[in-house]
Amino acid sequence: MNLLRSTLYSIWLLPALASGLAQQVAGKPILSADPTPAAASGKKTAGQTPSSDPTQAAAQAALLASLSPNYIIGPDDSLQVTVWDNANLSASGLPVRPDGKISLPLINDIMAAGLTPTQLGLNIADKLKQFVTDPVVYVTVLGVRGKSVYMVGDGIGHQGPLAITPGMTVLQAIATAGGLSPYANKKGIYILRGDPAKPQRIRFDYKKALKGDMQGVSLVPGDTIVVP
Repeated sequence: MNLLRSTLYSIWLLPALASGLAQQVAGKPILSADPTPAAASGKKTAGQTPSSDPTQAAAQAALLASLSPNYIIGPDDSLQVTVWDNANLSASGLPVRPDGKISLPLINDIMAAGLTPTQLGLNIADKLKQFVTDPVVYVTVLGVRGKSVYMVGDGIGHQGPLAITPGMTVLQAIATAGGLSPYANKKGIYILRGDPAKPQRIRFDYKKALKGDMQGVSLVPGDTIVVP
């Protein structure tokens, strides 16, 4: 009886073994009928990265998707710099420091704030030419932090930091800060930008801006708008 039972079991098992062998020969994985405990419970196994807060991630993704090609990089942004076919010179998660610069292999510090990703990529490529033949560099904005400018001077309604949105103009920032006082020097307004130790001074003519003649001046996070 035992011999007959073993023989019947072997006959039943052969088709299953043959099917599994055929799957291996065809290069297909053999799926287990029972999932692993981790898979069944929904828990992540080693090597998997836990997801962040879905609401926060969705908001960040929406913000990044809304960025135009002319987005101006600012302090505290997070960047990815990819040097084509050269992983050693590429970097991800680069923070833009308060002085507006980032650090990269070989070229050390380079100014990032105040530039678009395309402009920064071209500047990095130019710096790398002495080390790499015809470098191609791509810059991607990975994260956008809270952004603000600073309103200073007796000619503005409310002095202090002012949160800005992508694309906000100097004229809009002045309006948001309560507008100009009656005695403000409208022709003497200027913007301080870049390294606090040696900032760039950009003149801003309020009257021309009202007429649409100051379209070339856009806000960069960290700017100081001085209204005498």
